[in-house]
Amino acid sequence: MLSPSVLLLPLVLGAPASEHRLAPAALAVGFARSFATIGAFEAIFGFGTDVFGMVADLMLMLAGGILPIPAVQTGLAGAAGPVSGWTESRFGGVTTRDLRE
Repeated sequence: MLSPSVLLLPLVLGAPASEHRLAPAALAVGFARSFATIGAFEAIFGFGTDVFGMVADLMLMLAGGILPIPAVQTGLAGAAGPVSGWTESRFGGVTTRDLRE
């Protein structure tokens, strides 16, 4: 049985593919690493407790409440700016132009 979210697959993979031919593979590797990291974290720290699930549920509810409101979403993006700047300086700010060369 197919999940309805499978219908979004062409959109999710199409946007990166327009930037670079290997971008869908990078997206898949990123998802795999994320799921493996979260799974390992839950296995080590959250097994047998509902804390990890409750935190994840709370984060999803917050995202669901924030994303439909543009003013709140913009404020959150502004508040996250320093973290974004640190990440860019730490990891070199690779752009799609760098990947094509």
